[in-house]
Amino acid sequence: MDPTAAKIVLAAQRGDSINRIAEKVDISYSWIYDWIERLDGADFIANTDDGIQIVDHEMRRHYDEMMGALYRRDCISQEDAYIIPHFAGMEFAYTEIDAAYVWTHGGYQIARSHDDYPVFIDVHDQDVDRWIAFFEQYGIDTAIDERSDASDVEGDIYYVLFPTAGGIETEWVDGNPVIPLDETVEQMMDNRPAYEPALEIIDEEYDMDIDASHHDRMTAD
Repeated sequence: MDPTAAKIVLAAQRGDSINRIAEKVDISYSWIYDWIERLDGADFIANTDDGIQIVDHEMRRHYDEMMGALYRRDCISQEDAYIIPHFAGMEFAYTEIDAAYVWTHGGYQIARSHDDYPVFIDVHDQDVDRWIAFFEQYGIDTAIDERSDASDVEGDIYYVLFPTAGGIETEWVDGNPVIPLDETVEQMMDNRPAYEPALEIIDEEYDMDIDASHHDRMTAD
C-alpha cells in the first residue's frame, strides 16, 4: 500500500507506456520502471507489448480509497493538482488558464495564487456527476463553467469543470492532456492583454506566427 504504487495503478490507462505513466505522476522513469516490475510480479498490473493493463481492479479500488484518505488529510499542492485528475479514469483536457499553463510548460500563470488556485478542465457532459463525486472523495470542491469566489470553496485548490456534449480533442504535453494549441491560442486571443506574455512564449516556441497588430496598437497607445 505504497503511495507511489497507488499513483501508478490509479493513473494507468490501458495501453499507457511506462514513460506516459511517469509523466502523469511526475516521478522519474527509472523509479516508475522499478515499481512497474514489482506490481507486475504481484499481478496487480500487466506490462504487455501493448502497454500497461490493470489486472487487479479490487486493488485499484483499495488504492483509490487510500489516496482519497491521504489527500483529505493533507493539503494538496499545486503539483498534486495536476496529478489527481489522472486518477479518475475519465477523459479530460486542461483548458482556459491551464491550457496556457501547460503549453508554456508552467511558464505562465494569471489570476491565481497559492490560496486561490482553480484548475480548469474540459470533461464529457455525461461524466459531470462522476467528476464531482470523485473530487468529493478526495476532499476537493468543484465549480461548473466558471470559477468560484475563494470564500465559497474549501481548501486552496478546486476544479472548474467545463462540460462538453461532443468529443474532447486533446494533445499531450509534459504528461498532461490539453486542448489543441490552435484552440488554446484562440481562447487566449479573446483576452489578449492578459495573455500577451504567454502568446509571446508560444509564438517563439511553436512558430505560430501570431498576429502582432494588437500588441503594436497597445504600444502605440
